[in-house]
Parts: sequence; C-alpha cells; structure tokens
Amino acid sequence: MDQSLYSAATLHSNRRRRCEGCLSSVIVFRAARLTLVLAVIVGVVSGCSWFGGDKSGTKSESVFSVTPGQCFQAPGKVQSELSSVQHVACTTAHTREAYAIVSYTAPAGTTGSAYPGSDALSSFAKGACAQRYGAYVGVDYLDSSLFFTYLVPSARSWEQDDDRKVICFVTTTGAMLTASVKGSKK
Repeated sequence: MDQSLYSAATLHSNRRRRCEGCLSSVIVFRAARLTLVLAVIVGVVSGCSWFGGDKSGTKSESVFSVTPGQCFQAPGKVQSELSSVQHVACTTAHTREAYAIVSYTAPAGTTGSAYPGSDALSSFAKGACAQRYGAYVGVDYLDSSLFFTYLVPSARSWEQDDDRKVICFVTTTGAMLTASVKGSKK
C-alpha cells in the first residue's frame, strides 16, 4: 500500500511535498472519530443502549393490562388520555402502585350504557378507590401517609372498547416509593 496515505508529508526526489488528499483524509478520519466518541457519550448519558434497548427497567404497558400489585412511573407530562403506562418492578423507585380495578356502577335511578361523563366517573372513582384503599395498604385512607389517584375510562374507550373499569393507584406527593405498599400500613 502507498505509505503516503498514512502520513501528512512524503519524500519525493529529496524534497518534502504535501501529500495530495492526505491532509483531507486525516481531517475526515479525525472528524469521524470525534463523531463516534460524541455518539457514545450521548448514548451513555441518555441511558440508551445500542445492544438491548432501554436499561432503565421500565416497560410500556397498556392501561387495559394493569393488574393490582404492579408498580409504575408517573407520566412525564400531564395528559388528558393515556393508552399506556411505564411499568417497573416494585423494588425499583416508582411513584404509583395499582391496588384495585373496579367496574363502574351507575348511580341508583340511572339506566342505559351511554358514557356518564368525567364528573360521574370521577365521583365514582373517588368513592370506590377510597373504599378499597385500607384492604390493600393495611390502614384506612384517612390514617395513611400516602394518597391515591385513579384512571377512568375516556369517552372513546367507553364507546369503542366497552371500557367500564376504574384503576386505583397508591401514590405520594412526590417522594419515590422503593417497595410495594401492600400491607405496609403507611
């Protein structure tokens, strides 16, 4: 192979001459090396992996697949509708734990299967989730240091998916949970 490719200058007829193209090859090589180093740094800093996906321990799960006892991360931003949640092991830092799935029951005196509206669903969810809280956590909600939140069916899931379930979650005001709260009496 021509050695002029490996050095910035070559000898020719006892004179030093610049190798045509060698300097640009060195610059291109250094730019490619710098780009590779930056890509590796960005990948490490962002937690991404080229060989195996997300290593944070979270996995996206459909809200229709949630079961009591599973732990989740709160969504990064407030959304009016969710189709999936970020499931994590309960031994991993998390902000929510599902503790009840309750089928909606219309108030006495109402009939029909039409979407009842977000106010009626929220009212039902507050009562149903508060009622089931103590059996899961081991202490009545009013005596607990934790809180609850819930997911209710959207109008679209009510009509298209025949979704009638409320999902109740134990949560905090910002502190991370690092174990299941089932029976914790917190």
